[in-house]
Amino acid sequence: CLFNIKAIPMKRNILLTITILSYILWSCSGSSHTDGEAHEHSDHIEEHDHEHSEHEGHDHEAEGHGDEIILKKAEAEAIGLTTKTIKPEKFHSVIPCSGTLSAAQGDEMTVVAPVSGVVSLAGRHITDGSQVSKGCVLLRLSAQKLAAGDPAQRAHIDYETARKAYDRASELVKDQIISRQEYERIAKDYETARLAYEAIGGNGTGSAVQAPMSGYLKNILVNDGDFVEMGQPLMTLSQNRRLQLRAEVPQRYYKALPTIASAHFKTSYDDQVYSLDQLNGKLLSYGRGSLAGGAYVPVVFELDNRGDVVPGACVEVYLLSTPVDNALVVPVSALTEEQGLYFVYLRLDEEGYKKQEVTLGDTDGANVRILSGLHEGDRVVTRGVYQVKLAAHSGVIPEGHSHNH
Repeated sequence: CLFNIKAIPMKRNILLTITILSYILWSCSGSSHTDGEAHEHSDHIEEHDHEHSEHEGHDHEAEGHGDEIILKKAEAEAIGLTTKTIKPEKFHSVIPCSGTLSAAQGDEMTVVAPVSGVVSLAGRHITDGSQVSKGCVLLRLSAQKLAAGDPAQRAHIDYETARKAYDRASELVKDQIISRQEYERIAKDYETARLAYEAIGGNGTGSAVQAPMSGYLKNILVNDGDFVEMGQPLMTLSQNRRLQLRAEVPQRYYKALPTIASAHFKTSYDDQVYSLDQLNGKLLSYGRGSLAGGAYVPVVFELDNRGDVVPGACVEVYLLSTPVDNALVVPVSALTEEQGLYFVYLRLDEEGYKKQEVTLGDTDGANVRILSGLHEGDRVVTRGVYQVKLAAHSGVIPEGHSHNH
């Protein structure tokens, strides 16, 4: 009985110990669950904040700046970027065509052979493009070793004989030893021989061919040792001061020819566009019908040659016709082309740019009329266009850039 009384408290101690341990384990489990819920709640808050941040970025694009191109101010200054503020201005309707440049009438001469003979150029300075002065000897023609003999030598002999006869007759007629009629016949023979000798330009050793005017040797058509006939072209001499622009206009523009006032042109070897107004140019005439067997009507201008244009060159011609008021015009250099569409780049602020599609009208080679896509006050990039295009392809907007209007 004593044994049983002692056993009961021991069982209670065991149960109490188990109860305490169970409570401790349950408390730890609850704390862990609470920490997990708090962590998940924190993740949810961060995720919500991130979505809110993305939403704000979307709003920036919705404001219309998602396609903005960024080019730093320092980079724009380094490439010399320039812009043009669009405003209505005067332009012209344009007739595009092709044409050629040639020397103006009276500005070019062809030197021909006064006699038949073998060519001997006057020196090494006689080459294409050489400058010569009037009266200088270009070449000599000699026929000394030919069966017919040298015309210059024959002319020299005839001249000397006629001169001596004339001098003798001049003394005899004073003393009335010969009649006046005889004297006049001798004087006539002398003048004929003198003119023939001077025309040949001989000195007894060949005929000298002289420059008829000062200018530049355009084409030398013969070489040393060539035999030429009398009247055969030897070379072309040009003063190279005035040029003629001959435009070949398609017949469909015939009714517009009376409205043509001036023209621009561009050569195949140079991107520069030349204006007749800047070259003292003027319209000479336009055809009243097409060329024989052709489909074009000629229009001829005359202009100063400033040394940058080669006579004989083929050119692109832009005939300026009816005036157009209040036109929106940009330089050709402002345009870019992609798959048949044309674009310009607008400057929005100090570092912001935008690509803008435009519809083109007439062009005079230097400028082009814009029919749609631009408005008065727009600032169009005219120099540095391709650098802006490269910046557009990068597709990156620098951090911290803000576009405010």
